[in-house]
Amino acid sequence: MTEKKNNRWIVNTVMILGLIAFLGFSLIPFIGAFQGSSRQAETAATAQANAQAQKTELEAQAKGYELVLQREPDNQTALRGLLEIRLQLQDIPGVIAPLEKLSKLQPEEARYGVLLAQAKQYTGDTEGAAQAYRAVLNTHPGNADALQGLVKLLLDQNRPEAAIGLLQDTLQLANQANQLQPGSIDTVSVHLILGQVYAEQKRLDEAIAAYDAAIMANDQDFRPVLAKAIVLKEKNQTSEAETLFAKAATLAPAQYKDQINQLVRGETPNAAPAAPNAAADDTPGPAGNVPGSLPAIESPGDTSSPAGSSEPSPAQN
Repeated sequence: MTEKKNNRWIVNTVMILGLIAFLGFSLIPFIGAFQGSSRQAETAATAQANAQAQKTELEAQAKGYELVLQREPDNQTALRGLLEIRLQLQDIPGVIAPLEKLSKLQPEEARYGVLLAQAKQYTGDTEGAAQAYRAVLNTHPGNADALQGLVKLLLDQNRPEAAIGLLQDTLQLANQANQLQPGSIDTVSVHLILGQVYAEQKRLDEAIAAYDAAIMANDQDFRPVLAKAIVLKEKNQTSEAETLFAKAATLAPAQYKDQINQLVRGETPNAAPAAPNAAADDTPGPAGNVPGSLPAIESPGDTSSPAGSSEPSPAQN
């Protein structure tokens, strides 16, 4: 149990660090903004020296892990350590090798495969990214991170029909998969993603049908109700949309109510908190997106609307 918790902590740390690397956030705080120029120069020099010292230390630690792996190629502790350090160094190409090894050694840990796919896509290896996503889905057909990631990749390649086919195939597998392992494919989330793809293609009636299927599967989930409201608003069916916005606000967790009410008033929603998981609870979603957005691999936090507008969409894992 302790080892499992440690692994989960490490994976969560890796995902956070990976997000930082993808976003390119500066790791050096801005100090002394209102001080004199001499003080600013001194502070900048100190920060640069500290950053260089930290980088040197991290590179030394990475070298140590590499030496361990030369003797023990399957040492998972060393692989995880090397992965974490390379992410701290923002060495995205460098994380691919340890991720490939870890994803093979621990195929049950889907996040390694998902992060591998993201790293490959970041480095421009879209074919490798697609293969990595599919490898995760072969073992975990309902994994929302991999499903959303592959759908996003296909849409980026201007292959909407392939994305739709992937989602429809997943829905066809759902009954059998859920009989073997209950809850392995969340059909509500798959319908939500499918609805978003349709909406982005301006196939609004098909989007509504997908959202209706999600509502039938779970009429207490606010996400498909909100998604349908947004699409109806796009179709200028204002009265029906307002009714569904109100229902979504009633069903939604507290952290989403204000944003839904902003949509009702025709305002641009403020930045959303992390999206709920498939069960519409308070657990953060994989990329911290607003409800409904596809995972933003190149630009985490994307809030594109299912109807192609600036409003958020509710099809999130």
